Amino acid sequence: MSNVILKIDHVTMQFGGVTAIDNLSFEVEKGSIYGLIGPNGAGKTTIFNIITGNLYPTKGRVIFEGNDITGVKPNKVVYKGIARTFQNIRLFKSMSVLDNILIGFDAQANYSYFEAILRLPRYFKHEKIIKQKAYELMDIFGITQFADSNATALSYGNQRKVEIARALATNPKLLLLDEPAAGMNPNETAELSEIIHKIKKDFDLSILLIEHDMKFVNAMCDKLTVLDYGENIFEGKPADAIVDERVISAYLGDFTNA
Repeated sequence: MSNVILKIDHVTMQFGGVTAIDNLSFEVEKGSIYGLIGPNGAGKTTIFNIITGNLYPTKGRVIFEGNDITGVKPNKVVYKGIARTFQNIRLFKSMSVLDNILIGFDAQANYSYFEAILRLPRYFKHEKIIKQKAYELMDIFGITQFADSNATALSYGNQRKVEIARALATNPKLLLLDEPAAGMNPNETAELSEIIHKIKKDFDLSILLIEHDMKFVNAMCDKLTVLDYGENIFEGKPADAIVDERVISAYLGDFTNA
């Protein structure tokens, strides 16, 4: 039985005459944390959008748990067990922290539309259970005290925690994190690193993350792929990436001491 949860199989993505992703292949093993790094414009977020069905690749396939999910609609991708966060945090501005997280549980609803409208017992039982689970998630991220606060009124670091907690509420098998440490100070980044390791273990997750902070990548990732102009220029361990000549030249400066 294969230990690969996600396979990017010779994926190419072209926008008009521009090739954003050029014949890219890599595999994410179950239970691992895999990094996708590279300079701005390298095509990293494009790959996330292809995986989650927001883009259909020009060529190639996305294989999840052995099944071809290329072009599957985003809501169906969530049901299959893939959740994501975004480079620019996307929270519902008019909602509390609790309500933002509760939205993530919609995929797990086990009552009908009419049971919800009529407020039948199964609806209330389910709502009680998911509210308890939402508080458990907030406790993991240390944001329980903000449950009734407007989500977008929180600090940037806490907003990021809310977004990750909401993604976890969908009960994913694969979690895609798009620059989770962006905008955080060193203490917040170190705390986030601990939290991600904890949720990977506790929720039996596989994680694919995009990140620029090489210190964070070194602390997090088992393996990574480096993109430059959509091309795979390196695949292997983070410690080897930071001394690779092609990787160094792809960035503005040497980050071996990052």
